[in-house]
Amino acid sequence: MSDDTIRLVTVGRILRRRRRLLAVLVVVGALVGYGVSVLFPPRYTASASVLLPGQWEQRELLTQVEIATSSSVVDKAGDALRWSDVGDKELRDRVSAKITDGNIIKISGKADTPERAQRLSDEVAQQFVAYAARIATGTTDPDGATGPEALRQQVARTNQRITDLANAADPGQTVESVQARTELEKLRTALQDAMHKLDEADPATNRAGLVVMGPAPRPTGEAPPTRWQLVGGGALLFFVLAIVGHLAAARVNRRPRSEPEIAAALGAALLGTVDVAAERRASQSKARGVRARLGRLLGVDTRWDLPAPRSSGDEAGRRIRYRRVCARLRERLPAARRVLVVVPDDDEVARRAAGRLAAEAEGDPLLRVVEVSVSRPLVPDRDAESGALVVLSAGVRTAEELAGVAGACADGGHEVVGVVVAGAVRARTPGPANRPVEPATAAAAVHDHATGGSA
Repeated sequence: MSDDTIRLVTVGRILRRRRRLLAVLVVVGALVGYGVSVLFPPRYTASASVLLPGQWEQRELLTQVEIATSSSVVDKAGDALRWSDVGDKELRDRVSAKITDGNIIKISGKADTPERAQRLSDEVAQQFVAYAARIATGTTDPDGATGPEALRQQVARTNQRITDLANAADPGQTVESVQARTELEKLRTALQDAMHKLDEADPATNRAGLVVMGPAPRPTGEAPPTRWQLVGGGALLFFVLAIVGHLAAARVNRRPRSEPEIAAALGAALLGTVDVAAERRASQSKARGVRARLGRLLGVDTRWDLPAPRSSGDEAGRRIRYRRVCARLRERLPAARRVLVVVPDDDEVARRAAGRLAAEAEGDPLLRVVEVSVSRPLVPDRDAESGALVVLSAGVRTAEELAGVAGACADGGHEVVGVVVAGAVRARTPGPANRPVEPATAAAAVHDHATGGSA
């Protein structure tokens, strides 16, 4: 699989063979998401809309959005709200603004209760409108002491002064008094016309009338991510990570899978492949301890990336495979009386294949089956054996483990004369005339040859 393209059939195999583990990981992910939702309390979001009259370019609208979320506006809103448990920086993080259709800026406030969220968005909208008006009038002074507004007040005072001068003039009908009053009225009219034309010519004055389109509606639900979203997200995240982890492990897996690769790793010739009826009882009863029981519970006691056992032929076909392996072994060692059969102690399929092979050999040569630990292989010293025969399953051992087994055989004085690869198959239901002989006969052969003397 390490060199194949990942296909849906691979994912389907993971789902079938690791469904218990995936189910447990999904539950763990959901619990983690729930724990995150407990650590981070729920938030509620309310939004207030502000209308910007007139024609606005996109960059101008973006500028207004930045103004709405600036510290000058948000800090003013915070001073008005007087929330002692929320700092200025946190308050700025809770406020956002965006442009919607029709020159409308939507200002959103986030808080831990619906009432607070509503108050926050409304207050920020009011402060934004007031601050934008001050910018449009040419001053950011909240008292309006400078700028066009101060000029209008000065004009009003000037008009009042003109009225006072006109009333104080000589009430007589002399030419000089009439001319003085006429000039004052002309001056008043000219001043008013100038201010009117100034207001019409100033585009900022027309844009200063931002309008808050009503109070923000009180939120009825939590702002995302909600507690259920965090629970579902945690479950989905753990599920995806589990699938990706399995695929990554399969990608970096460098175990020899084909028979020639296994024979090359052991440095011996391949004598053939044999079939063993798939059976889980023996492997499950052999593994003990908490770790083994947990592995059986989660369904990780068997490899998922191995192909499913193929359908086998009848018992006669399986016996032919074993007899051919025995015949090839006799050809390689015509004068051999005893041969050591090395089997990994945790490979149930290979152990049963070795027992069946010992039974089919019928003492010619006499096969002595020994089980070795692959992590620290130790093979008995050579006595009367003419060589060692290694029996194992495909795709289970790494090249380093196979080299370790070959080295252990060499340390014991045994030459590896051949390799037999065993594969699990789905045996058909035997009929009366086609009864399998491997359970009883093979078990007896393994027991006799594994515990017998070395003479």
